Amino acid sequence: MDWAEEIQYLVDVRYPAVEKIILVLDNLNTHTIASLYKAFPPEEARRIARCLEVHFTPKHGSWLNIAEIELNVMTKQCLSRRIDNIETLGSELAAWERGRNARSAKIRWHFTNTEARTKMISLYPKTVLLNV
Repeated sequence: MDWAEEIQYLVDVRYPAVEKIILVLDNLNTHTIASLYKAFPPEEARRIARCLEVHFTPKHGSWLNIAEIELNVMTKQCLSRRIDNIETLGSELAAWERGRNARSAKIRWHFTNTEARTKMISLYPKTVLLNV
């Protein structure tokens, strides 16, 4: 219901003049056109759905990891101090984003097998060798 109401807000309030709203969505089972039909009468759901072009991320994709890494970088580089007001915050974030884009900053988020085993050692099963 919440997702459907947010989509209705996008269509009717936020972007009422656009022909299509392109959504890139994760693969949560609640993020489907069917949710519109559960939340609204069929005519309303159909009207909203016609305004959408939906693209789903790969089920086993790592886009969320990349987004989380970028947010972490932003927090460390730009937000590691107290910012007094929303205008300054917006200005600081815009300057940080311009600089990052100008440098074509890249995220190297993948590991080699050795790095993954070291970093995620707690996820690997412990084995005990017995001399019998």
